[in-house]
Amino acid sequence: MSFKIEKKIKNSLGRAGLLETAHGVIRTPAFSPVGTKATVKSLTPEAVQSLGSKVVLANTYHLYLQPGSDLIKKAGGLHNFMNWHGPIITDSGGFQVFSLGVAYGKDLSKVVKITDPSLMIPERFDDDNAPRLAKIGQDGVSFKSHLDGSVHYITPEKSVEIQHDLGADIIFAFDECTSPSEDLKYQEEALERTHSWAKRSLEEHLKRRNTEQKFPLLFGIVQGGRDERLRKKSAEFIGGLDFDGFGIGGSFAKEDMSSAVKWVNEVLPEEKPRHLLGIGEPEDILEGIENGVDLFDCVAPTRNARNGTLYTKKGKINITNTGYREKFSPIEEDCLCYTCRHYSSAYVCHLFKSKEMLAGTLATIHNLYFIINLVAGAREAILADNFFEFKEGFLAKWGK
Repeated sequence: MSFKIEKKIKNSLGRAGLLETAHGVIRTPAFSPVGTKATVKSLTPEAVQSLGSKVVLANTYHLYLQPGSDLIKKAGGLHNFMNWHGPIITDSGGFQVFSLGVAYGKDLSKVVKITDPSLMIPERFDDDNAPRLAKIGQDGVSFKSHLDGSVHYITPEKSVEIQHDLGADIIFAFDECTSPSEDLKYQEEALERTHSWAKRSLEEHLKRRNTEQKFPLLFGIVQGGRDERLRKKSAEFIGGLDFDGFGIGGSFAKEDMSSAVKWVNEVLPEEKPRHLLGIGEPEDILEGIENGVDLFDCVAPTRNARNGTLYTKKGKINITNTGYREKFSPIEEDCLCYTCRHYSSAYVCHLFKSKEMLAGTLATIHNLYFIINLVAGAREAILADNFFEFKEGFLAKWGK
């Protein structure tokens, strides 16, 4: 691996760089579409590439269950299996510790508002009798498959093994993604567990160095919730280990996310890449770039698209609203995505109203094009020394 910083943003932690992987160079900052089950929903790999994406992220836990990491290994790895020949990232399964554990069946997100009642009444989510598909132990996590009810025990070593079998270019250490409703005592316990698992993940990874022709990069994950002391403690510990790069994971409050990212990136080694896991709102991406994040991934652009929520420079719109039924112009006049160049808002509205499969495809193309090119535009602005003007110009219109 090589990571080269091309240009820094003056008076901030932000930078533009080049991250070399076994399957190509990622120009950072960059956004990675999420292909949970080895597919970006509703799009072909060729379509994703045409949007400007150089990298995709797949989900370790879901692929382990179906079709199985052993089958994907037999197929020659994810690149051959899904016909994507650029860089691939896999997560560790740590997010499923949260989504299938304390958050299972509840209206609880890893990103909340400070006024969210889940932050004020944590016992609302502390019912030990509530159904969960993930249970945490000191050595690993027991998962109950949502597909057939079978039980699977994933340790740091098992997570690394699965990711190596999948053949990704960038993999992550196994961690515990905590709920924003957890108290400080539990956050401290979970942090120690994550640090122990990080060391075990790294040890398992390094055992394989001389046995694999294309050796992936391993990123360690910083946790610590919303607590500044814990975030910095985690950044110091994870940053002191021999990882190739770093992920910033866990839960945040929307209002102080940029502060938490800054706490971490002020501590992590500057010469290694950083990935903000599961964050993809435009305003959060721009704040993240300013505060030193190189890579992003999130399901929001594709999930929103399938629900009819589309991105424009003036904010999000719901294409199923009556006002778009007779709008015979594109979703956004100056957008160069395939959807806006060939179809009207009225047609996309019709597809959603008619529940046609093409609706999700055209909407996903538009949303991914919007996000990928927003990040690419931020990169060009860094290289041109006008990032703050770019950011302020975008945010002045966004949401209006």
